[in-house]
Amino acid sequence: MSSSGQIVNCNDLGAGSLHSNNAAKTIKSLAKHSAKPTKYARLLFRLVNHFQPDHVIELGTSLGISSAYMASARSQTDVITIEGCPEIAAIAMKNNKELELKNIDQLVGNFDEVLPAILNKLEKVDFVFFDGNHRKKPTLRYFQWCTQKAHENSVFIMDDIYWSEEMKEAWEEIKNDNRVTVTIDLFFMGIVFFRKEQVKQHFMIKF
Repeated sequence: MSSSGQIVNCNDLGAGSLHSNNAAKTIKSLAKHSAKPTKYARLLFRLVNHFQPDHVIELGTSLGISSAYMASARSQTDVITIEGCPEIAAIAMKNNKELELKNIDQLVGNFDEVLPAILNKLEKVDFVFFDGNHRKKPTLRYFQWCTQKAHENSVFIMDDIYWSEEMKEAWEEIKNDNRVTVTIDLFFMGIVFFRKEQVKQHFMIKF
């Protein structure tokens, strides 16, 4: 893994950080404030392992920890992950190489430009992990784009649903979307299902 003292210049295209909006950050700082707690990373692993998606789309790579967990869950799953900051993406790619994970496709750029190109190439969207931007309008925009190719067994994971008032509002709108049938609120992230045979229900679980 990359040196914890290494400094990278973060070109944040979203809402920034709750802890620091300095462009220059150390790897240690990024890992502390951006990386998922281990239990959530393990949950992502279990979800991919259980639902066996052909493709995973991750919006917000950061250091690549969550994408590594998801890629490790099923070698046949193609994990397509997007990071807006080139320097951070380079570290994630280095980490993936060291872990010998060959089913991760690392892309760099603005979600607004990169995500439509990905969706145009896919017939369906199986599994999406929304972990970037953290503003209401962009989050809902990316959600709407992805739902256009969602199917009965698609699973969407919304991260940081209580990160800000905007994210709380976005989560409420997603829950009320007519295409969404079941949601699970884990107080840190939310899980979204589109199973038409199920009655619309919202669950809250202390995880």
